[in-house]
Amino acid sequence: MEEIARGVAVFPTLIANAYLVGDAASWVLVDACKPGHERAIRKAAEHRFGPGARPRAIILTHGHFDHAGSAGPLADLWQVPIYAHARELPFLTGQAHYPPMNYAPPGFFTRLARFFPTATVDLGSRLRAFEPGPVPGMETWQLIETPGHTPGHVCFFRAEDAVLLAGDAVTTMNLDSLFATITKRKQVCRPPVPATPDWTSARDSVRRLARLRPSVIGAGHGAPMAGAADGLQHLADNFAIPAGALE
Repeated sequence: MEEIARGVAVFPTLIANAYLVGDAASWVLVDACKPGHERAIRKAAEHRFGPGARPRAIILTHGHFDHAGSAGPLADLWQVPIYAHARELPFLTGQAHYPPMNYAPPGFFTRLARFFPTATVDLGSRLRAFEPGPVPGMETWQLIETPGHTPGHVCFFRAEDAVLLAGDAVTTMNLDSLFATITKRKQVCRPPVPATPDWTSARDSVRRLARLRPSVIGAGHGAPMAGAADGLQHLADNFAIPAGALE
């Protein structure tokens, strides 16, 4: 793990990132990577916060399998609720399915995504919708609705030091490029192409985030990136809907 800002540490995996937010007295897990990472996440939490560390909640930016995959087993282990936007709940309780991935646009990740499952996990009764007011355990953070990648995608922004936890609203690596993906060269880029069905909303969400001028971006894919405000603004000003994608 690496601390990317005060009280914020990234738990990186090959596919996606999770974030531990807070201190030993009160912390939350933001996103939970793909299935099978529950043991590693628990060990990372105990390394950071001490033996038996238990969060107040698990917070999801959205419900895709690489962000929600280990949330259920961790919620059972810790006996804590899982929170997501109300528009994500049908997908996370087996009542609806995300749109199929679009393999028409070119790019490295589009080819790689053919090997990923299109279904997500069923979190059942563990799941709660965000309620009006502060998110439990993230009282100093602002929840920002950023649909496009999924209908209920959200990000979290801490204004006091301009830290943005972006989920998949943006990435900090160019998933369209094999070289950039392997080298993990830091760059603010659009959300993952094959799994983003609403590009007009995705573009609007990027523009909304750019107005925040974040000093640090912790995204779901790519290494956390400091000094990212100008890169995010450049993306917002030059946002390109991929060829073959639906707007």
